[in-house]
Amino acid sequence: MNTIANQDSLYLSVDQVAQRYGVSTDSIWRWKRQGDFPKAFAIGPNCTRWRLSDLIAHEGQLKACLAEGMFAA
Repeated sequence: MNTIANQDSLYLSVDQVAQRYGVSTDSIWRWKRQGDFPKAFAIGPNCTRWRLSDLIAHEGQLKACLAEGMFAA
């Protein structure tokens, strides 16, 4: 049976989040402590997850930075 999961029901581990952003897990924990990152959910002892829909919304609010002259012809 094929079921498509809703983004609100998908939760990612710190390893998955770090891989998504191409950073270390230490960076994810630091962003969380600094309050610069979506809310994490403690779903058990030593088990923290981030909701995929929250990460996507956060990504939509980030500003893109392109190096000047990078795409000059």
